[in-house]
Amino acid sequence: MTQEKPPEGSPADAPFPDEGPPRKGAPPRKGAPPHEDTSPHEDTSPHEGAPPREDDWEGIEETRLRTGMVDKAYDKYVHTMEPLWRHVFGIDLRRWWLGMRAPHGPLKEYYRKDYGTHDLPWDRVEFLAIDLEATGLDPDHDEILSIGYVPVIKGRVKLSEAGYHLIRPHRPVPEETAVIHGILDGHLENAPSLGEVMPHVLKAMAGRVPIAHHARLERFFLSRACRQLYGNPLDIPFVDTMVLERKAFARSNREIKQGDLRLARIRDRYGLPRYRAHDALVDAIGTAELMLVQASALEGRKKAVRMGDLLS
Repeated sequence: MTQEKPPEGSPADAPFPDEGPPRKGAPPRKGAPPHEDTSPHEDTSPHEGAPPREDDWEGIEETRLRTGMVDKAYDKYVHTMEPLWRHVFGIDLRRWWLGMRAPHGPLKEYYRKDYGTHDLPWDRVEFLAIDLEATGLDPDHDEILSIGYVPVIKGRVKLSEAGYHLIRPHRPVPEETAVIHGILDGHLENAPSLGEVMPHVLKAMAGRVPIAHHARLERFFLSRACRQLYGNPLDIPFVDTMVLERKAFARSNREIKQGDLRLARIRDRYGLPRYRAHDALVDAIGTAELMLVQASALEGRKKAVRMGDLLS
């Protein structure tokens, strides 16, 4: 449950980490550092024009954003996961109220610490890039298997403060998801429970704005975890790198094609190195790097980019 650090000799504050290649076929393990995947990278994106698989949350969300479906209706989980007042009252009032209601413990301590306001320059705000792997895509029924995160402070990725946690689920890992993220039951036998891991995650998130690629997944699973453990949801705005890229396409009047909003494809367009996919810590670092490039690109169009310009 301790925060993992990069290998000795790595630049702790480097904006773009330079890591060595992983052992081929090595299973994920607690403490495994992120590495660039220099082997041929399998493209798991669906063929051009093909609908996304039912277990492909990123592909489903990309289709929603590409076709405009996200603007036509609330996500179905908003109705089942979040109370109606979430769409009525401002976030500051909501967070104050949730902090008052939360029992003494990690969630109350999290709500006591404010994050940067919307009008602050983006590079004066502390962020936390976060990613998770789960047994499926339904927060009401599926379980978190791993969480990875890394802070972004003053426009730099703080590898020395990165963290990675495996989490022991209550049920066996389904085969259809195990083949995607590579996390097997044997990897989780001695892993801590969700209740043991969440205090570390909330401590890392306190005072920081989370970043995720397709942030709905992280937001709903983490909020569900807080409801389950502490009786109250996690309420905080996210920076969604998928949404930022959709807006970049709209500004340049470019058509979004199938696969264009996937994390690996976006990183390729910005000239970022290719990492292995579906590892929570590696994806968190990749998302942090991508956000820095997207924010810098936005600065080229505006005199001052504020934190509010990045929020989804």
